[in-house]
Amino acid sequence: IFLPASLLLMAVVLAVLTRGLSGVAATGAVMVFSILASIGLGGWVGLPFSPPIAPAPTIVLMIVVANCVHILVTLQQRLRAGDSKHDAIVETLRLNLHPVFLASLTTALGFLSMNFSEVPPYRHLGDIVAFGIGASFILSVTFLPAMLSLMPIRSGSDRRIAGPFLNVMADLALRRRVPLAIAWALVAVAMLLAIPRNDLNDVLVHFFDESVEFRRDTDFMDEHLSGNTVLDYSLEAAGTDGVLDPLFLAEVSNFAEWFREQPSIRHVSVITDTFRQLNQSMHGDDPEAYRLPETRELAAQYLLLYEMSLPSGLDLNNQINTARSATRMTVSAATLYSRDLLDLNARAEAWQKENAPHITKVNSTGPSEMFAYIGQRNIRAMLIGTVAVLVAISAILLFALRSLRLGLVSIVPNLLPAVMGFGIWGLTVAEVGLSLSVVAAMTIGIVVDDTVHFLSKYLRARREYGNNPEQAVRYAFDTAGRALTTTTAVLVAGFLILVFSPFIPTAQVGVLVAMIIGFALVADLTLLPALLTAVDPDDKEAVRAQQSI
Repeated sequence: IFLPASLLLMAVVLAVLTRGLSGVAATGAVMVFSILASIGLGGWVGLPFSPPIAPAPTIVLMIVVANCVHILVTLQQRLRAGDSKHDAIVETLRLNLHPVFLASLTTALGFLSMNFSEVPPYRHLGDIVAFGIGASFILSVTFLPAMLSLMPIRSGSDRRIAGPFLNVMADLALRRRVPLAIAWALVAVAMLLAIPRNDLNDVLVHFFDESVEFRRDTDFMDEHLSGNTVLDYSLEAAGTDGVLDPLFLAEVSNFAEWFREQPSIRHVSVITDTFRQLNQSMHGDDPEAYRLPETRELAAQYLLLYEMSLPSGLDLNNQINTARSATRMTVSAATLYSRDLLDLNARAEAWQKENAPHITKVNSTGPSEMFAYIGQRNIRAMLIGTVAVLVAISAILLFALRSLRLGLVSIVPNLLPAVMGFGIWGLTVAEVGLSLSVVAAMTIGIVVDDTVHFLSKYLRARREYGNNPEQAVRYAFDTAGRALTTTTAVLVAGFLILVFSPFIPTAQVGVLVAMIIGFALVADLTLLPALLTAVDPDDKEAVRAQQSI
């Protein structure tokens, strides 16, 4: 449903923007070919497909539209200026080749940083989207202009809905730059303080909403049967045949009783219950004899008797290892969130260290536990990935802008949107799952696009036309503002489509990414102009001497 809905949305937006079918048809062709390239290249390199990869075509589609919109808007501007179609296309490519390349490169780097993730499907998602971004850039600067040259293109009316809004925003950003900068600083500090409210908390069986049969079945199982959380503990003894030691068995039994006392535990399966039942059976089913064997030799005899009584093909290898140096304890519990599961494990380990010295080592596992721990590991891994991609993108911008001051300034509006998004998430939801751990790295590449296009127009006005900073800001608003607002609307609407996914992690990613992209536009239209006019000196002669981008 996501891809058809996204295609329909993009077609409507492009039709409103271009007021003609040529731009819609040409962009639609670029969309289709880019999506085919991303999925096809993913198949060629052997990337498997899984539920987290489902949004990949939709993400590629939105990025294609973002690239094409900048080209289409500039083309219409040149046509309205009186250029012929050929000259308008040439000038459009001259103006947009550099920023579109930078935007595509930084966006691809953002998605490639998902390879730092501990979760393979998210690595695959990043790779597939990066393939699509590369294809979309090539097609946007080759195939799209070629198609547009063969099709009738309307210049469109110069009466734009966004025009008055952008003029107001430009006036606000230039006349109220100090209050805006102070307001952004205060809000940023408040949001930074709210980010720690986010608690890593996931539950595996709740990855799907109630419309999915699997979720309904697991809810029924949790309510009426044994629960959905299964934990397996390997309890190791000291040496071969250590599980026959009465002291070890007593501690294992006490450990099992401790688990049974926990409110969330439904059932505990442990070998000591079998020993108790065997001892009772060997004493004429006397209830007083329901206890553990008192000697190692008696425990060995009971174990041998039990093994010999098992049906053909069955043994105790699922409960005791062949060296009889470790035993398995299985704990069934109600559905536990990762926070509660990690807390249960921590308390269990603390109890074992304090009360069970003969249990030399405890190893725990299970699907729920693996997902609980992988969430923590993924957070740490993606922090490294986020820093790495931020450093890489910052270096690229410093090199591309050829200005240390402007390069450093450009970092600020690229960091604040993620701070705002996660801060608001902390104030409203206060829980982040496995899927949201990749959002920061993924969105850095996307939000840089607006900054790149705004700065490219600003620097062109400064270096090529000799404008002062305020004039250059107004030029950037006039030439790039419409495309920025359009692409942001497309991206926000496209990611919000993911809200309808029955796979809850995908829906959460859609909401958070949409918020971050929206904040990125606000930062670029309010904070970035204030920073530019504050740090960029008004020296026209020096500006004219610089090489145009």
